[in-house]
Amino acid sequence: MMFKRIAIAGTAASLAFGPVGPAFANGGDAIVGGIIGGIIGGAIVNENNKKRTVVRKSTSSGMTTAQREANRETQVALNYFGYPVGTPDGVLGRNSRNAISQYQMTLGYPATGQLTEYERNHLIGSYHRAVAGGSLTMQQAAANPMGMRGLLVTWRDEAMGIPPQGQVVAVPAVPEVPAAEPTVEAAAPAPAAPGLPTFLGGAATEASLASHCNRVGLMASTAGGYTTVATMTDPMTALGEQFCLVRSFTIAEGEEMAARVPGVTPEQIRAQCAGFGPAMQAQVAALSLESADKVIGDVRGFVLSTGMAPAQLSATAKICLSVGYAQDDMDVAVASGLILAALGEGAYGELLGHHLSQGFGAARRADLAFDWYDMALKAADQSGSVPFAPGQPERMQLVRKAAYTIAGRADQAAMPETAPATLPSFSVPAAPEKTAEAATTPAEAPTPVAMTADQVDALPLAARLPFLLFRN
Repeated sequence: MMFKRIAIAGTAASLAFGPVGPAFANGGDAIVGGIIGGIIGGAIVNENNKKRTVVRKSTSSGMTTAQREANRETQVALNYFGYPVGTPDGVLGRNSRNAISQYQMTLGYPATGQLTEYERNHLIGSYHRAVAGGSLTMQQAAANPMGMRGLLVTWRDEAMGIPPQGQVVAVPAVPEVPAAEPTVEAAAPAPAAPGLPTFLGGAATEASLASHCNRVGLMASTAGGYTTVATMTDPMTALGEQFCLVRSFTIAEGEEMAARVPGVTPEQIRAQCAGFGPAMQAQVAALSLESADKVIGDVRGFVLSTGMAPAQLSATAKICLSVGYAQDDMDVAVASGLILAALGEGAYGELLGHHLSQGFGAARRADLAFDWYDMALKAADQSGSVPFAPGQPERMQLVRKAAYTIAGRADQAAMPETAPATLPSFSVPAAPEKTAEAATTPAEAPTPVAMTADQVDALPLAARLPFLLFRN
């Protein structure tokens, strides 16, 4: 029954987006014109059907044009600060509510998914301030540990008169009380503004990956270049740099592939890829909890349930991986990477290792990250090439050194050396040299023996022959 629903949903979606076009092949990737219509089988189509149902209910509830435009402005601002909602359409659906909850948690407010007037005004005002700041905004975000999201906290505190962390504020001196006057107890400090609830225990909220990579690029430029095998001192920094490098490569690769899909707009591709995260929610969550082998086994079961050809699914996943990173949607990116790794493309294990070691889209688990890095290293050894950056021959050596170091196995990080094949060799003593005289003389010439004629005659004929020759 499930496969029947998948087939019907996939067919309906294909008809909705137009006829299937010709296939493209490049390095084993098949891009079919109708790929978006059948993306990830019925699982993602079903997710999108659910979303369309929600949209119809919302639009029929009497939403005014002004309200829709205000919602769209909210969605644009959320996307800008790294809270992905997808395409701004003016309807605050599930993705928008999730993004609002993340925004509220960043500021320490209750994560209700419903904006208060103050929260919305701060979000929209910060968006316009950031856009007006141009390059200065980007510099401020790069210097903030939380990236673009950190600006929301900084500007909120600034508006409330709270000094930045570490800044000393001058306090006016208290006038001396005359001795004659009775001593007055210092008044209790006035209560601070109503306490803001927080469920993060004071921990800093992780910056978005896009902001993180902007900061990595600036730091590398300041340091004179990216970390190399010879200069590596901090393995986490080295892996973070490689994460951002591979992220840029996959974004470019996916955009190039998407451009070759006829009859589909980038907005349609982004909307369809947004279903990757919800469809693989269990597998994405398992990345932070289970071993690589267990996760791969579960993802392969999902792959089989889609009914899509491996080549088509691989191309789809690469396109959606690009969308996930470009939109800063870690669920989509992680789900896409899992699909590719499960299809046997071990190089993408490196990305999943980065997600775990750096803590983007997954819990920070260096212990689980190693097996994913090891998968990528083995794939590179077997192919003899450097994935994602062929022009950097030592890149995988750097990943190997850093991955083994964070796993506490730095002594095993050296590349395995293969001994060259050799022929067997045996030591045989040389034969003694023969003199010229020995060469013409039998090696063991018998010593002449004196015998009587009767003794000679008693010998066999063959033995008597030399004596007979000498006798004659």
